[in-house]
Amino acid sequence: MKILGKFPSTRLRRVRKSGWIRRLVSENSLSVNDLILPIFVRNGKNKIESIKTLPGVNRYSVDKLNVIMNKVRSFRIPMVALFPYTEKNKKDRYGTEALNKNNLICKSLRFIKKKYPDIGVMCDVALDPYTSHGHDGIIIDKKIDNDKTIEVLVNQALLQAKMGCDVIAPSDMMDGRVGVIRKALDKYSYQNVSILSYAVKYASNFYGPFRDAVGSKSNLKSDKKSYQMDFKNSNEAFREVGLDIKEGADMVMVKPGMPYLDIIKSIKDNFRIPVFAYQVSGEYSLIKHGIKKKLINEESIIESLMSFKRAGASAIVTYFALDAAKKIKNQLK
Repeated sequence: MKILGKFPSTRLRRVRKSGWIRRLVSENSLSVNDLILPIFVRNGKNKIESIKTLPGVNRYSVDKLNVIMNKVRSFRIPMVALFPYTEKNKKDRYGTEALNKNNLICKSLRFIKKKYPDIGVMCDVALDPYTSHGHDGIIIDKKIDNDKTIEVLVNQALLQAKMGCDVIAPSDMMDGRVGVIRKALDKYSYQNVSILSYAVKYASNFYGPFRDAVGSKSNLKSDKKSYQMDFKNSNEAFREVGLDIKEGADMVMVKPGMPYLDIIKSIKDNFRIPVFAYQVSGEYSLIKHGIKKKLINEESIIESLMSFKRAGASAIVTYFALDAAKKIKNQLK
């Protein structure tokens, strides 16, 4: 037998030749334990309302939450994230509806924790769904007032904890809010309630469909660049995360997700803290549109989610959570 020396002795294709060996040498995996499903709630009864800008995603009245929560339970998704669609007549300059014990989030928390106590619930701490101007904070002299906003946020967090929220998630990007919220939770015996800080939240162009889903898009007449991060920056993220950890954050969020995989990896490598990624509404809509138009296939869903795991994300907030869970279940059959 003649041996030709020009061929490679190392052939990486040998570990790609079959499905079984690809599974054996796979560096990362995706499971339902990595998924968090966002859920939008609305007023009314017996309502399931589609969202045009988020195809496949609905708003649910509180009495219909069982429809989506039963699916969450059947796929063993560990946590959901609640977001309210607040009616215009309940919005004002100060976001006072955020402190109403019978607002949509509080009603939803009572419903879910009674019927689905085994499923974690994460709640946004921010004022944008409740303010008439669509901003995350209180405006004084035409500027977002950091400290006045925190005074409201801490009471919003306490109310959510009282109603049964498991994970408080400040997404407002006010300086110092994590420390104040942590002290208040501890003071009032909610020391076991976790804080997931949106420590790295960029002033992104990918939020449009979400703002439509919570009803703040038409109200917002200016940008949020005075408090959300500049997308040109990366080193700034280290300062944000470091401060929030020092103030008591248990986990941190990077938002958006795929355009910021480098940030996810850097934060995970340097801080060794659970890092969550948010595959935001704009990312979801682009992929969903591509699938509908047959420009890409449905496997792009898993591919996109795997990119977060490869970067080091511990969990992913995604509107594809149920789709991904179904695909993962089918792969295991």
